Amino acid sequence: MTLLSALAGDAEIEALLSDAAQLDAMLAFERALAEASAEAGWIADDAAAAINKAIDSYSPDWSGLEAGMAQDGVVVPALVKQLKAKVADPHGAALHRGATSQDVIDTALMLQLAKVFDVYEARLSGLLEKLDALAVAHGAKPLMAHTRMQVALPTTWRAKLGSWSEPLKRQLRALVAMRRSLLVIQLGGPVGDRGSFETHGDAIAAGMARRLDLGLATPWQATRDPIAALGGLLAQISGSLGKLGMDVTLLAQNEVAAITLAGGGGSSAMAHKSNPVNAEVLVALARHNAGLSGTLNQALVHENERSGAAWTLEWLTLPSMLVSTGASLRLAQKLVDQIRIG
Repeated sequence: MTLLSALAGDAEIEALLSDAAQLDAMLAFERALAEASAEAGWIADDAAAAINKAIDSYSPDWSGLEAGMAQDGVVVPALVKQLKAKVADPHGAALHRGATSQDVIDTALMLQLAKVFDVYEARLSGLLEKLDALAVAHGAKPLMAHTRMQVALPTTWRAKLGSWSEPLKRQLRALVAMRRSLLVIQLGGPVGDRGSFETHGDAIAAGMARRLDLGLATPWQATRDPIAALGGLLAQISGSLGKLGMDVTLLAQNEVAAITLAGGGGSSAMAHKSNPVNAEVLVALARHNAGLSGTLNQALVHENERSGAAWTLEWLTLPSMLVSTGASLRLAQKLVDQIRIG
């Protein structure tokens, strides 16, 4: 899949979602849990110090983590076992105390998403600047509008460029707002009611949220509507960029020639061709993410307090959507740089 990734992937987003990045985020969870638990009086200060020292010196046994994932359906039990082997006696029992695997995985995801959002916001802002520059340079120029694929009435490039940029501005605002509603701590314990922390659960959650720079929330392990909302926003972003790509593909047709594209794709058989590759891939990614958004909504259906099936479906779907959205933003910037308006 390396060749396909060169076309439709995104190395920067893939790195933020890698196994190594997830492991770093899970270790950050365990460190914050130990420190907040000591602050709340749930474990001893010496235990928190021993856990921190073990995390500092931890080197993962990846084959053991893979075997644990295959056995348990989640990597956390194997990770906790490896970490406990490094925690000095008698403090091993304090590691992960009161928490469950889903607390670790979901909070780690929020930490990873915070970094993904940084990339998205920077790329969206950069893309909007490029579109604004085109509007300044060419906005007053005439352009023939087309409705239902037929010649309609004259319009201007400012109107066309606005149809590309206005949705992206709304989606950038939505992305910024989603930081507050989505990027929150997950700490519920085995059945999601913080009962495993006795009377300390809320204090520990608050301490962890502060240390991890996440929002504070009640446990949400079986209520995944914020994740589904994220999927919807990702589909909107890639869909808006797909509309841009579709328009550019049509405008660049030889018969229309409203624009030309610098550095188009070549053909093995027709030397005269300059194919709108980046525009075409934007359309494909938009349709890909639209389908995955529907699949992600299936992960809303959790049985009772936890669903292994729905959770696994989320893992299979959301990362692909995140990468595809990153790729859409990357390719849209390249495409706008290619546009030449006569």
